[in-house]
Amino acid sequence: MMMATEIPQKMKAIRYFTHGGPDVLRCEEVPVPTAGEDEVLIRVHAVGVNPGDWQIRSGLAGDRFRLPYIPGWDVSGVIANVGAGVTSFHPGDAVYGMTVNSGGCAEYVVVPAGHLALKPESADFVEAAALPQSGFTAWHALFVQGKLEKGETVLINGAAGGVGHLAVQLARWKGARVIGAASARNEPYLLDLGVDAFVDYTSSLPSEIKHSVDIVLDTAGGEKADWLLNTLKPGGRLVPITWGSHSSDNAAKASVTVQEVQYPPIATAYLDELTRLVNGGQLNITIDSVFPLEETAKAHEKSESRRARGKIVILL
Repeated sequence: MMMATEIPQKMKAIRYFTHGGPDVLRCEEVPVPTAGEDEVLIRVHAVGVNPGDWQIRSGLAGDRFRLPYIPGWDVSGVIANVGAGVTSFHPGDAVYGMTVNSGGCAEYVVVPAGHLALKPESADFVEAAALPQSGFTAWHALFVQGKLEKGETVLINGAAGGVGHLAVQLARWKGARVIGAASARNEPYLLDLGVDAFVDYTSSLPSEIKHSVDIVLDTAGGEKADWLLNTLKPGGRLVPITWGSHSSDNAAKASVTVQEVQYPPIATAYLDELTRLVNGGQLNITIDSVFPLEETAKAHEKSESRRARGKIVILL
């Protein structure tokens, strides 16, 4: 049995029936989902946009996700109902987290209780929705895969983006020296964020950066991403969060280890750590832009442009 509250039978949701451009997205009325024993039903207030949203929509994930499909992995909102096995959350709790099978671009979504945490008190719903996947990715890439230690030097490629700007702050919190790589227009922003040095990744590599870095976190990828190998010391670690951007042969020639990120399921423990840093002022979330649910296509277009500074969020 579930604890009953007033929940409608229908809701607005964004979904698509075929892969393609942003124009395949439709705002429709669909049934409200039902939470299982260890799940909660959330009345969604905001949804974070991630590159995976438009990559799946465009067909890059193939047939992995069944159509019709509702995008949106990162959500924040208020719990409307809980399953019989859920004891850690209650209706009315303000929470944030990550879904299992997407579905966040809707008025209601079902999420496993173990993928949620209470919303940071110092963050609003828009900021909270921007945090789960990007914050978890930055944390896992730096500290689990990259094994970043105090005093080491880390170069973050794509440092002004959704994952990148959080990674800059997490690396500084750890006590690392941080080099931010981004386009020239983002230099003032990143210096204000606290990077120790800035690299314009559209220009030639400064000589003082060559072979001086312990870890590279590559959030941007691209066909010419192998320039990052020249920044690493022999024995350095390259941690890409994009696929297929780096030649293993070139990495071996440079005596560099490539640590492809393997993501475990997001868990409350990770989110609680991020919450603590947000509430303590060590982690600030930059919001690039906010769109209403009906303009999800515009949010996808902005994400695809790869020019967002911080996170794009959909507000319900």
